[in-house]
Amino acid sequence: MTDYGEEQRNELEALESIYPDSFTVLSENPPSFTITVTSEAGENDETVQTTLKFTYSEKYPDEAPLYEIFSQENLEDNDVSDILKLLALQAEENLGMVMIFTLVTAVQEKLNEIVDQIKTRREEEKKQKEKEAEEAEKQLFHGTPVTIENFLSWKAKFDAELLEIKKKRMKEEEQAGKNKLSGKQLFETDHNLDTSDIQFLEDAGNNVEVDESLFQEMDDLELEDDEDDPDYTPADPESDLTD
Repeated sequence: MTDYGEEQRNELEALESIYPDSFTVLSENPPSFTITVTSEAGENDETVQTTLKFTYSEKYPDEAPLYEIFSQENLEDNDVSDILKLLALQAEENLGMVMIFTLVTAVQEKLNEIVDQIKTRREEEKKQKEKEAEEAEKQLFHGTPVTIENFLSWKAKFDAELLEIKKKRMKEEEQAGKNKLSGKQLFETDHNLDTSDIQFLEDAGNNVEVDESLFQEMDDLELEDDEDDPDYTPADPESDLTD
């Protein structure tokens, strides 16, 4: 008859020596414990980690132990799901043998794969961004290929916008013409124009200056007197015209 208790105690002692820094006993009845598993560091020192919780069933190892993800770091939901599927598969394959070390080793390898996948995913994202940037740069230089359809669409839109601009300009010019007053209308509407010249003279007062030099040479001017004209006839004002 199999002594399940003995096998479980022996495995616990072995696990404690194999994982001294990550093995923690949670309870003794039923035996329950956790083991923290960390991946190897990736290219940029990134790691993923999970803490597995195991609980022995009464007939373990002929029955699979209970297991769950107790905690995790940097794992996606699909990663957690994949780890649980892996544990189920390994437990089924190793029934009848103590298996905790085998299960932990399988999870360790899975975490390392996840780190590699993170590296691959980052490289793919980088390549995708570079490709998108290259495509965007090509669009700047080449633009959109012209076809009959998109040219006609652009032409219709351009003509419609041009027509709107012309209508707006004509409306503005028409409105400006209505608001513009003629000189007569300005004179009739602004009564200040009637007295503007008079007001200017009144404001000037005695300050109007006359340049006397303009009249100093008047005596030197040779002006002909009508009486010196031998043909001049005072009684006949039209005599000059007949000549």
